[in-house]
Amino acid sequence: MNRHIADWLLAAFTLAVLPLRAAEPADHLFVGEHIITMTADDEADLPRPTALAVRGEEIVWVGDARDAAAWTGPDTVRHELGDRALLPGFVDAHGHLTYLAATLDWANLAAPPVGPVTDLPTLQKALAAYIDEQEIPAGAWVIGNGYDDSLLKELRHPTRAELDAVSTDHPIVLIHVSGHLMAANSLALAAAGIDGETADPPGGHIRRLPGSNEPNGVLEETATYPLRAQIARPRGNPMEALETALESYASYGITTVQDGAISEPMISLLTSAADAGALTLDVVIYPIVSSPDLSVVADRSFGSYQKRLKFGGVKLVLDGSPQGKTAFLNQPYFVPPDGMPDDYRGYPIYPDKAVDAMVKAYLDAGIPVIAHANGDAAADQLIGAVAAAQPRSDHRTVMIHAQTVRDDQLDAMRDLGMVPSFFSAHVFFWGDWHRDSVLGPERGARISPTRSAADRGIRFTIHNDAPVVPPDMIRLLWATSARTTRSGVVLGPDQRMTVYESLAAATRNAAYQYFEEGRKGTLAAGKQADLVILSEDPLPVPPEELLRLAVSETWSRGRQVWAR
Repeated sequence: MNRHIADWLLAAFTLAVLPLRAAEPADHLFVGEHIITMTADDEADLPRPTALAVRGEEIVWVGDARDAAAWTGPDTVRHELGDRALLPGFVDAHGHLTYLAATLDWANLAAPPVGPVTDLPTLQKALAAYIDEQEIPAGAWVIGNGYDDSLLKELRHPTRAELDAVSTDHPIVLIHVSGHLMAANSLALAAAGIDGETADPPGGHIRRLPGSNEPNGVLEETATYPLRAQIARPRGNPMEALETALESYASYGITTVQDGAISEPMISLLTSAADAGALTLDVVIYPIVSSPDLSVVADRSFGSYQKRLKFGGVKLVLDGSPQGKTAFLNQPYFVPPDGMPDDYRGYPIYPDKAVDAMVKAYLDAGIPVIAHANGDAAADQLIGAVAAAQPRSDHRTVMIHAQTVRDDQLDAMRDLGMVPSFFSAHVFFWGDWHRDSVLGPERGARISPTRSAADRGIRFTIHNDAPVVPPDMIRLLWATSARTTRSGVVLGPDQRMTVYESLAAATRNAAYQYFEEGRKGTLAAGKQADLVILSEDPLPVPPEELLRLAVSETWSRGRQVWAR
């Protein structure tokens, strides 16, 4: 039986039968006209109950408020929703929890609306102010995050000379908004051992000064690894930063959080937090792997939560960033990066054979795989590897980002049982850049082809990739439904989704991606009591006006974890 039909039948049974029998009192009773269960494939078939009861960590009843007396006792707390809407908690289909926590201690160099930087002088000013305000001593590392060459007035990366102008007493490293490039000053390059004699590593590139082999300070992909090793040491109180990051996710209505491509030190941090009972949300982690050697995950227990922490599978990174112009494309970039030929298409992190070997090893071992693939050439690598592996189980291999997938690739993904997770927030944040510089008008209009996936019956998901952009689920729903860029242009109107379809991608489909559709993603008896209350019912709101919504409350496992 189709899983969506089964969910709908379960909801219908709950509505029809459970109110008629006696019950132990619920801990919480939510009452209102806008309870959106997400239990139907189509909005037209959606049941509209007026009450929902929670006992402990579970939803125990969904039905008509007139029948709520059977679930109400002297200690039951009644919550009147009024005009507000109750929905399943949002599921973060892809992001980086501990990376977001780390950025809280770094200089914010993002462009508006996330940060203050609009050009290179404001970037330098923000860095200098950060050094002064934080009283960073000479010799200590200065880390800035989120600079975006596509939104700087100069339309380029800062150079080592421009960062040397900020300080020659501090090693400075700036992380590009995509997370795939870095800019560093001379002291940071020297500390990482990168100079004119350093060759480009496989899967990476060191940009050079014109007419010279001397690094200009900008590093791509694997060339950033020596600098990452230098700044990987935790700063401040990592447990406090983790708590703040979890609160940030909860403020956006998220009840299940992902940490994709997590490192061993951060696994230890999350394990300690779980053991201490400090995880207020469910956290699913994916260790990053770069070989088919299963020994790196030999001691992991995949698939079940231990104190709210679950190993969901492993993460591969197959290419880079489209806005950073390192994603691996089949056709050339519309405007190649400085110094690159007209036929430049980006590059892969691994050759095809290596991708085939890794995917087969993990799928054969029954370990789920999620893989970063932005460019359609990288998508070809992943699709080919899954096809070659011939997985016999319900593997649900996830293509993370899937920015430029073609229709023929979506056909193959459907047939192979793969799940595309679209970074559809790109439409707002970099849609204009994709159209005008990265892909050109025709290919640019097709980034995050959600409608093409939906028309094929593919259960796709959507994500923010925090901290690349904040984990703002309302803005993500808006970007997916309205597809409006920073300049106010609708990019690819034929790829727009209805509000209900976008909500499904962020709830029921995302639960399916995690193999958790039996516990999350819809509001039904027996499901985990992960809930979000919005300021109003989103379904009648025109897609263009979704940004007027706000998260009022977030409940995780039957407990309120955030309230406005």
